[in-house]
This record gives sequence, C-alpha cells and structure tokens, in this order.
Amino acid sequence: MIAPCKFDSRCVCLNDTSKPFINVSCVGNNITKIPTFPPTVYSIDLSNNKIESIPNGTFENNRNLRILDLTSNCIKALETGSFKGLKNLLELVLEKSCINFQKVPDSVFTPLTSLQHLNCKNTHFGYMKNLPGRLVSNLTQLEYLEVDVFENTTTVVFGILFDKHFAELLNLSKLRTGICLSFYFNEKTFINMKYLTTIDLSSCLDQTYNRSLAGRYKLKSLALGKKIQQYTDSLLSLIIDVKTFSSLENLSLTDSFECNFDFNGLNRRLFDNLKSTKIKELRLNHNCIREIEPPEKFVPPETLQFLDLSNNKLTCQCIDSFNLLILNLQNNFLGNCLPYFYCSQAKNLRLEKLDLSFNVIHQLSDVMFAGHKNLRILNLSNNFLSDIDFDLSYTQKLKILDISNNNITLISNNRALNTMTKLMKKSTFAIDLSNNVLSCNCRTVGFLEWIVNNLDHFRNNDNYKCKLDNNTTINMHNFRTIVSQLAKDCNSYSTLVICVTLGIVVFLITLCAGLMYRYRWKLRYMYYMTKSRYYRYKPDDDNESYTYNAFISYSDIERFCDQ
Repeated sequence: MIAPCKFDSRCVCLNDTSKPFINVSCVGNNITKIPTFPPTVYSIDLSNNKIESIPNGTFENNRNLRILDLTSNCIKALETGSFKGLKNLLELVLEKSCINFQKVPDSVFTPLTSLQHLNCKNTHFGYMKNLPGRLVSNLTQLEYLEVDVFENTTTVVFGILFDKHFAELLNLSKLRTGICLSFYFNEKTFINMKYLTTIDLSSCLDQTYNRSLAGRYKLKSLALGKKIQQYTDSLLSLIIDVKTFSSLENLSLTDSFECNFDFNGLNRRLFDNLKSTKIKELRLNHNCIREIEPPEKFVPPETLQFLDLSNNKLTCQCIDSFNLLILNLQNNFLGNCLPYFYCSQAKNLRLEKLDLSFNVIHQLSDVMFAGHKNLRILNLSNNFLSDIDFDLSYTQKLKILDISNNNITLISNNRALNTMTKLMKKSTFAIDLSNNVLSCNCRTVGFLEWIVNNLDHFRNNDNYKCKLDNNTTINMHNFRTIVSQLAKDCNSYSTLVICVTLGIVVFLITLCAGLMYRYRWKLRYMYYMTKSRYYRYKPDDDNESYTYNAFISYSDIERFCDQ
C-alpha cells in the first residue's frame, strides 16, 4: 500500500504487509535537509533533491536501513559520523554529487561494515582526481564499486590506476566506471584489484588497451569503452588476451571502433579465440562492421547464446545460429540480400528471438524461417514490406510478430493468414500492425473482418490507420465499429449491383424474344434458305474406269408399253 508518510508528508511510504519494514520515496521534492526516519525503514530514495550535507548522526537510528539512494544531490560535505548507525546498509548511492573525496575524512565509510555496493560515479567537481583507496579500505564486504577514473600524473603512479589500499578489498568483484576520458590501460592498471570478475569500462572514451587484463582467467564479464584508438594495437592486444579469459561469459564492444577502422581483418581471429572461453553474450553493435569473415557461413562459438550486431553496415551475412537464442541484426542493410539468400541447413534451430528491424527489407525469401521451430519473437518492424509473402508455417512457437511501420495495406497470402489463425488459438500470440496504412474498401473487407474477429491478438490496434477509396486516411480508434459499418456499406452495394445486373439481363432477354417474334417469318425463311444451300442433293462421285462409255435415254411410259 502506498500512502504519504506520517513522519514527513513530502515522502511516500510503501508498506509491504508481509514484512515489518517500509520503503520510503522522497524523490524530487526540493528537500534541503534529510528528514528523520523511523527505525523500521528498509530503503530510502532521496534522489533529485537539494541536499548539500549529511550531518553527524543523521541516520543513527536507522539500523535496519539496507538501501540509501542520494543520487543527484549536490552534496558537498561528508562528516565522520555522516553514516553512523548504518551497520546493516547494503547499498549506498552517491551518484551525481558534488563531493570532493580528497577532502573527505578517512573514516567516513567505516560504520558501513556490511556495505556491498558503493556508487560514487559521475561526481561534479573540478579536481578530477580518483577516489582515494584509504576511504574504502575498511569496506571488507564491498563487492561492487562504481567510480570515476582520471588519468592524472599526481594520482596515477606508474600506470597504477587504483592505489594499494584497494588491494585490501578481497571481496571486490565488480567494477564500473562513470566519468572516464582518454585512458591508456596496461597490465598495471588493475594490479590492486586481483579478484575482479566483472569490469565495465563502457563509459570510457578514447582508450588504449595494452595487454591490460592478460591472464585474468576468473574474468566473466568485460565491457570496453567507446572509440578505442584505431592507430594502436588495442584490438590486437585484446584479441590475444581474450584467449586467456577462460571464464569469460560476456564481452561488449559497443561503439568501440571508428567507421574507417579495418575491423574485418581481425574479427575472424577474435571469434576463434572466443572459442577458448565460455562466451554466452557478445555485443558488437554500433561499429560499422561490413562483414564477418567468412560471410558465406560464419560459425560463432558453440557456447554463444546472445549476439548483437545491430547498427552496423552488414549487407549479406550468413550466420550459423544453431546454438544462438537471441540474434539482433537491427539497423543494417540486409534488405537486398534476404529475398534471395538463405543459408541455414539446420532443421531445429534454437533461436528464440530475431530482430531484423530497420533493414530496408522489401521482401523475404519464402523459406527464410525454415528450421526456426523455436522462434518466439520476430521483429520485422520499420521496413518496406507490403505483404507477408514468406512462409510462417515453420514458426509454430511464435508468440510475437512485429511488422509495424511497414507498407502493408493487406495480407493477401492465405497460407500466412491460416498459419496466424492457428497461432491465435494460442492465447499468447500477438501481432503488431500499427503504423501501416491499411486499405479499407469492399475488396479488403474480408481481411479487416479477420482482424476484428481476432482483435485481442493485435497490439496497439487503437493506432491503426486505414485509407478509403477516395484516398482519405482515417484513424481506426474504434476498429470494430468502422469495419462493421464498412461491411454493411459493401453488402448494400453488392445487393444493388446484383439487382441492377439481373434487371439488365431480364431486359435483354425480353428484347431478344420480342425481336425474334416480330421477325419470325423472315428468320424461318433465312433458316431454310441456309439449310438448302448447304444440305441439297449431291450425286456420288464415280471415279472407276470402264471399257465403253454408254448413255441410255428412255421414257417411263415407253418402258411400260413394251411390256
């Protein structure tokens, strides 16, 4: 139950009846001073306020507090006892604050003996110095650290980004950067963080990678930053190191390379080295990749389940996706290839989700989805399809078909309609036809009635549009009513056409009968004259040869008289 908090009306309390604790939200209320919270509070969200300091003893009575979020407060001062009493706190968020951690008391975080997650990234101050290890060295339970990093000659000694105090954090396994600009990473960068299994440097810009993580066999997840400097051996170094990441499950290289970077010559080696890992998720999106060698049949690592190649420049790529569960090919240039190109030879692919949106697709091969027996989500939105002319009967487990934002006016393929009708008998199947201008006339009323009969399976049907014969486009806010009226109009029109046609036929028959009766004798005369011309007596032709020719002439009267 959500209700205003009794102790402060500016906050909202969420009571979970199954637990004795409450969750408090005081988001965006221009609070300048932290209220006094009761001991039963489990989580506090004070983000987007105007708090500038946390005085000593502010949370002294909140021994049950587990989560404290102070995001987007320009906190400038922390005191020794700012977090006193929070011995059970698990997560502390100080993101987007104005704290100068160089001036914070060494023991400020000491009371947080149970803290597992500390977020102090994206701080706003002009010193641009790294978080001192002395502040967090006592957080023995800390597992996840989010922090800004700066390559500053006064704080970074011999390339060591995190000082020796971080070596005392034996449970620290996950690191994520906030502000991170122009970095040169080498083998000493993380030397004091030996137990990291997850490193997220995706916020870093213009970084240079130089064997920074070689031999990290415990590393499970790695995300490198944007725009790795192309005139270095960064990618080659990474490819070499990848082979040593035997536990790696997740690799992200999103927007890591410039469009003129020659990635194509190295990608095959990268995938070969990934076969030595336990890779499950691979993101290579936003990299202007034109092809992955060999383009005729690219075989990813057997353990790979998620592959993101979206926002590249692929034109024709055959991916043997036998073990893949999710394949994202959004925003490429596959439209000219897919009508004729089909490469999968497998009959029982595991692929469950396929995204082909934004690919300039006008048509698909009829057997495009052959073998995709496990496909559940198919996204073909934002293309130029005018009909479903491909065979959907292969996708018997399909749950979502998104063909929104295309050029579909009518689905004329009866095979596709029959397949979707069968799928609709399964209550989970849904299709999205929104932002397609359907054709509304008597020729398409059958298709529109099919939609009405299955309207619950059509997503966003209030946003459907329809074009009438007079080129007027209407919004189908009330789909059932509009189609019902169109069907009535078409039925009335059909009745009128039938009646007029029958009237014309009866008139013509009557007219012909009258003319035949009026000129019956002339017609009879013409009939017999024609008959006599073509059916009068014709003597038989005798072509035999005789010795003598004779002609006998006599009268029938004389013949009988002689007798």
